Amino acid sequence: MPEDHFGEAVAARYDETSAAMFAPEVVEPAVDLLAELAGDGAALELAIGTGRIALPLARRGVPVHGIDLSEAMVARLRAKPGGAEIPVAIGDFATTRVARTFAVVYLVFNTIGNLTTQDAQVACFENTAAHLRPGGCFVIEVGVPQLQRLPPGETVHAFELRAGKLGFDEYDVVGQGLVSHHYELESDGRARVTSVPFRYVWPAELDLMARIAGMRLRDRWAGWRREPFAADSERHVSVWQKA
Repeated sequence: MPEDHFGEAVAARYDETSAAMFAPEVVEPAVDLLAELAGDGAALELAIGTGRIALPLARRGVPVHGIDLSEAMVARLRAKPGGAEIPVAIGDFATTRVARTFAVVYLVFNTIGNLTTQDAQVACFENTAAHLRPGGCFVIEVGVPQLQRLPPGETVHAFELRAGKLGFDEYDVVGQGLVSHHYELESDGRARVTSVPFRYVWPAELDLMARIAGMRLRDRWAGWRREPFAADSERHVSVWQKA
């Protein structure tokens, strides 16, 4: 079982510290696309967390199931209106199985990177394919590795610099890993430091993982509003379809 980096201390503050990701202008385009792909079928969210996407998607009438490693995060989901009605399996989303198939499986907010080995990421695609009905789709939202922002010989990139919060990504350019460091000043003056490991992954590498699992790329955009994906895009929303 992988290490749970979203225990009680993180879960208790997750919605607050990720408040910008809960804004309607962020959530609604994602829910629009996922509801369209689900059609009259059901959806499975890998790393369902506190329900940022699952709850509004369920309110659209899409039956939603989830998988998540963190019992603390799922407890926050279940405490919200409608959250107790969403079935959630506790476990590693790369290997945990749910006893049914789905029209769409999705994994958002860079969470594929929480699987810190290539083997685990390939296993996630294979697990997803096993959950998809024929013609079903797997959707991932993830950032494009920002290695071109690193000056030669340097390994650290600042992604957030503001009063009360500093954020740095520390890259391992040989092992294709990074550690995301967050330094936050609490209202009582205490400092909170959080470091979470990731494995960054390129779009073409994800396409190969999909092929290994019996899926093919259907669409790739720079965001949930289907903006064209270009050389300078900082993230992508990709859709692979099961044969």
